[in-house]
Amino acid sequence: MISLTSSTSVFRQACAGCTRRVRVPTAAAGSTPGRLFGARMSAPISTVSLAYDLHAPAKPLADKETSPIIIMHGLFGSKKNNRTISKVLARDLGRHVYAVDLRNHGESPHETRHDYPAMAADVADFIRQHGLKEPTLIGHSMGAKTAMALALHEPDLIANLISVDNAPVDARIDSDFGRYIQGMKKIDEAGITRQAEADKILEPYEKSLVIRQFLLGNLHRPADGTNTQKFRVPLGTLGKSLDHLGDFPFKDPTAVRFLKPALFIRGTKSKYVPDEVIPLIGQFFPMFEMVDAEAGHWVISENPEAFRQAVLRFLEPKE
Repeated sequence: MISLTSSTSVFRQACAGCTRRVRVPTAAAGSTPGRLFGARMSAPISTVSLAYDLHAPAKPLADKETSPIIIMHGLFGSKKNNRTISKVLARDLGRHVYAVDLRNHGESPHETRHDYPAMAADVADFIRQHGLKEPTLIGHSMGAKTAMALALHEPDLIANLISVDNAPVDARIDSDFGRYIQGMKKIDEAGITRQAEADKILEPYEKSLVIRQFLLGNLHRPADGTNTQKFRVPLGTLGKSLDHLGDFPFKDPTAVRFLKPALFIRGTKSKYVPDEVIPLIGQFFPMFEMVDAEAGHWVISENPEAFRQAVLRFLEPKE
């Protein structure tokens, strides 16, 4: 059983649109960086080459290989969802930002395996393939657990990480996602040609227009000579993965820790990072800070300014 105790002291610092909780670690026994090779992490993984957009700053502080930022979306998202914030961070920090499509999303290849060890392995290969040195990982939701898994599995590969509204715990995934897949399959079966038709089919499955538009952003016209729109994401693969996408591949924080800076940003109206998991975050990531942003689960789109401020405070060079 994991003991939810913490060897950290806490103080609060106010910032615009958010409350910042900074956890300052005391000396912790057994906190040497390490890797925990669970069954799913150690099994051979067939990786894919991730599609990406590179956002270059107007006044770069270094080349594109040195201290870049890699930003990762959540379930049903893609690199295009992070286009605006990527440009903003590149501008404000003078660092190159790689917005990637995780496997089975956007323009990245499809694979039948869709879990955090596989997604973390893809990102690790991406870092090596592009010769990136000391990158920062930023991930939202599914992307956050991917970032955390990679940090614990290969801590020497990255400089730090930012987890947006997710935690290193096993949790039941929101039942809404299963309902979304049902509606999206109905759309694929209907052979629609206009997004308005797709929206009408999806409406009984999700009342929020904003969320429907987000999901319908995955529609495209395959190069098959027809005008029919289909979903770019493999709905069958993602549907089968829902049962374990709430899981986290590392279970024992006494066996592995990430001893570099980590920032956790959570939405005050979201249920994904409840107070009771904070001590466990501190055990896996003893150098962590936490920021509460006035938002729900979609922190980056709901409160981009609070997110931007939190990231800048975390990443700007300390005097």
